[in-house]
Parts: sequence; C-alpha cells; structure tokens
Amino acid sequence: MNFEKKSPLTFRAILTGIIGLAIITSSSMYVALRMGALPWPTVFVTVLSMAILGKAKGSTLAEINCTHTLMSAGAMVAGGLAFTLPGLWIRDPNAEFSYLSIVIISVTGAVLGILFTSIFRETFIDKEKLPYPMGIAAYKTLIAGKEGKGAPVLFSSMGFSAVFTFLRDKLLVIPSTLTLFGGSAIIPPLYLWVSPMALGIGAIIGPALAIMWFLGSVLGYYVITPIGLAAGFFESMAEADLFRSNLGLGLMIGTGAGVAIVSIIKLFKNNSGKKIDIKQKKDKLLTGVIVAFFAIILLTVFTEIKLVEAILLIIGAYLAAYLSGMLTGQTGINPMEVFAILVLLFISTLFSPTIKAGFSIAAVVAVAAGLTGDVMNDLKSGSLVGTNPRHQMIAEAIGGVIGAIIASLALIVLKNSFGGFGTAELPSPQAASVAAMMGGIGNKTAFFLGVIIGIVLYIAKVPAATLGLGFYLSTSISSIMALGVIISSMAKKLAKNSQKADENASFVSAGLLGGEGITGVIIAIASMF
Repeated sequence: MNFEKKSPLTFRAILTGIIGLAIITSSSMYVALRMGALPWPTVFVTVLSMAILGKAKGSTLAEINCTHTLMSAGAMVAGGLAFTLPGLWIRDPNAEFSYLSIVIISVTGAVLGILFTSIFRETFIDKEKLPYPMGIAAYKTLIAGKEGKGAPVLFSSMGFSAVFTFLRDKLLVIPSTLTLFGGSAIIPPLYLWVSPMALGIGAIIGPALAIMWFLGSVLGYYVITPIGLAAGFFESMAEADLFRSNLGLGLMIGTGAGVAIVSIIKLFKNNSGKKIDIKQKKDKLLTGVIVAFFAIILLTVFTEIKLVEAILLIIGAYLAAYLSGMLTGQTGINPMEVFAILVLLFISTLFSPTIKAGFSIAAVVAVAAGLTGDVMNDLKSGSLVGTNPRHQMIAEAIGGVIGAIIASLALIVLKNSFGGFGTAELPSPQAASVAAMMGGIGNKTAFFLGVIIGIVLYIAKVPAATLGLGFYLSTSISSIMALGVIISSMAKKLAKNSQKADENASFVSAGLLGGEGITGVIIAIASMF
C-alpha cells in the first residue's frame, strides 16, 4: 500500500502497533477467560504508543493515534471469541473444532466489525457526537503527554487510580464492591462498585445519560421487583430477576428495531421529497455487499453455518454492531456477548443450527460488535486530535485481521495448556452464560414487552438502550456512575472559576479511567506469564 509521505501511518507506527497488538490481544484473551472481564486497553495503548513514538523525530499526535488504534483493535476480537466460543467445550469437553474454523470465524467477525465501524463512524462521532468516555480519556492523555496541557492534573489522577487499582486487584486490601443496603425478602440489595474508572465514566457521560442509566436500575430493582413480589406476580426473587433482566434485554433490542424503523421511514421520506445521492453512497454500498458476500461464502464453506443462517447472521451482526457502537459511546459499556446471544436465539427460533454452528454464529457477532464498539473510542480521540479517519480505518483493518489470527491461536494454546474451559483456572463465565442461554429466552413476555417499549422510546428520542442497561446490569455499576456525576457536578458548582473547574474535571476523569485501565492490563499481562 502506498502511503503519502506525510501520512501518520509510517512504517514505525505499523511495526510498533503490531508488536503492541500481539501483547494486548494475548493478555486480553487470558484475562477474559480467567476473570470474566476485559479491561479497556484504549488508554494503556495510548500511553504505550506515546512512550515509544512521542520523542521520535517528526512524530505527531496523528501518528501516535494511528498506532494505538492498531494496537487496541485485537483486544475486543479476543473478547468476542473468549466470551462465546469456549461455551462449546463447556457443553462438550470432547468437541472438535479446527484452528482453521476458529480463524475463519474470528477474521470474518473482525472484517465485519471493520466494515460496520466505517459505516457508523460518521453517525456516532461526527453527527451525534457521542461522548465515548475512553476515547476522550485517550485524547486527554495525548494532549497532556505531548503538549503538557493539564498534565499535572491528569497524571496525578492517573497515578492515584493506578495505585488504588493495584491495591484492590493485586494486593486485595480494598474491596471491589461495597454493600450500601443489604436488601430484604422483596427488596434487592444495593451495591457500589469501588472503581475509579467507573467514577470517571459517570463524570464524562454527564447527567442525562447517567441518570437514565440509574433510573433503569431503580425501576428494575426497586419498583418492579418489590411491587411484583408483594403483589404475587413473582413467586421468588429469582423469577423477579429473570423478568427484570429480560425486560432490559428487550429494551436494548427494541432500540435496534427502532433504528431500523426510523431508517425505513427516512428512506421513504427521501424518496418522496428528493432524489437520494446514489453516486455518493455507491462505493460504500458496493463495499458492504462485497464484504457480506465473501463473509457468507467463508462461513458456509468452512463452518457448519448454513446459507440462510449466514445471511441472517450478517443482518444480526449489523444491528448488534450499531447497538454496541451506540452504547459504548453513551456509557462506556459494550455488552457484545448479550447481543451475540440474542442474534443466536433469533436464528434458532427460525432454524435449528447445530451446536457448533450456534456457537460460531455467536462468536462472529460478538467479535464484530466488540471491535465496532472498541475502535470507536480510538476514532473519537482521532476526531478530537484531527487525524484523518481513513488512516485510522486502515490501522484498524491491519490490527483487526492480525489480532483475529493471534486471538485464535491464543484461544487454542490456553485450551491445551489448561485442559479446557469452565474450570477453576479458566472459568470463562460469559461463555458459560452463552452455553446456558442456548435453550432460549427465560421470560419471553418481559423480553417482547421490552422490545415494544424500546421501539416507542427510541422513536421518541429517549435513550432506551441506556435505560435497558440499568435494568440488566448490577446496581453496583449504575450507582457508581451516578456518584461520578454527583461529585463532578458539585465540584463544578463549588469552584470559583467554572471554566477552569470544567477543564480540570475532564482531566481528572480521564486520569481515573486511564489509571485503572492501564493497571488492569498490566496485571493481566503479568498473570499471563
């Protein structure tokens, strides 16, 4: 490929990115299987790229930006695989699945994720200007490191967060969760996640989204659950939890359905009012058709996925990637395995895919959705820096495909080294959930009610997917997000210089995100070795 002389995609940027990519992808696979979590690597790779290239002759923020985009691309590919495919061996420890099939699944998901990123980037970043907390943290880190602006505030905050995370996760002297209210027979407990990163995310996403998230948690846990139990609608807390979580899933999927409905309405309006600029969209449309065609061919030839299942998979992955990109932008959370499960369940209601085909479908969707959501953070920081998005997309493509191959190899190596998944050494909790959900949706009434409400709310321009996260996720997450907003708002009100306070708050928040993210990745790499 012939890059311009002044292109930020230099040879050193690509080489540095690939080396970092190998480390981040391998460690992400390990920590996802071992801990059931995946620390966002965005700020870590930003600092790493800046440390290596920052003092190099002629280096620019755009070059560093492209380098960390390439590095981070493999992390969510690894997450997509780790959160889904090991479920096959949890169900059947003797199942045979070739390395070639895993590579095909991983690369196909990565290529789809790259395609969807290019499609959604303009909508989420340029038009809707979603906050993308990790992307903003990466940008603030770049500015502080390269230009010195806000550096003392950011790096002090980052250092505090790093030490705090080390004490919590490695030395175990700080609890990861606090119980604010122990609960009762009809009222669930209220927890608080002890996380500097989550506190910073709450401050960055702002009151509107954080309050909507917390509102979903309050409605789900402290309105519907106690009223339902007291009135006899639910026979047990477990039944109430199933209703609440499935209602939350429905709200998120309803948002996706709302997107499709609004898009169709806009299409008809454009047709009736003015001609659509077909020439302007022709290249993207042609590229999308070609990528989808080859993805379908690869999946039907090299896996047990059938032709019609593969076509539905592409459509489902498109909607899942949209939701992942939107939720990551609004909240910093990317529930990729949840969307993978829902696409799989939808296809399973129409057809009867084999067990291998089912897990393959889930893995492709999770990889595509994970990559789309994650790299949007890098594209957000690139937008703020002024990097040409074309260069970042090329970096993502290189990182995504190479990361898919490395992630596939890491999965096989870890399986052979530890003797399988679902064990004490590699519990693989998300993959176990996928395996458990193969049987279907727990409460269909709650799910479809959520879908209908989600569609209505999306059309009314209410962030239904964020509300759904509150229903679905633990109270510990929504409560810490709300606390972040409260602390940030109070600090700004008490400050004499509101503009300076606002600027410092953004650097403090970015540092909190970066410190925990960096420490989490370092602990993961150290544990891997």
